[in-house]
Amino acid sequence: MGDAHANAAHPGVEAAEQAAAMLAAAGMPRMPARVMMALVGSPDEGYTAAELAERLGVSAAAVSGAVRYLISMRLIQRLSRPGDRRDRYDLVDDAWGGMITSNSPLYAALATQMDRIADENADAPVSVARAREIADFLRYLTQRMPQLVDEWRAGSG
Repeated sequence: MGDAHANAAHPGVEAAEQAAAMLAAAGMPRMPARVMMALVGSPDEGYTAAELAERLGVSAAAVSGAVRYLISMRLIQRLSRPGDRRDRYDLVDDAWGGMITSNSPLYAALATQMDRIADENADAPVSVARAREIADFLRYLTQRMPQLVDEWRAGSG
């Protein structure tokens, strides 16, 4: 998780590492979570891959794989600066809202599967009721998450 010297050179490292651990516990791959949380606390011009590797105490290859993953998920972006030959990376504007709402199709698909499970288990009423309740909750999330993000955007601007 980086040594004491790295932590002294980069404020916020401990909080970023703790946040990354939380994301990893929720299912995000560990290195992309660490890179993403480092970028939350990046300088306004972002970080180069070498700066990320130094901050995190990892190899350039580890950062490269994490960056590719995060770009493919549309959570971070490559920044090109005139006169700077090295690419820099930073969060995509509204990465969090996009990350939250991008799960909506998954919730809807899971709800459909929960209904199928209930349909195939008709002789177990408790299990059927549980599957239907999960399906209803997932449909609720599918509907509400985009609305919540829109409400937040409207109230924060």
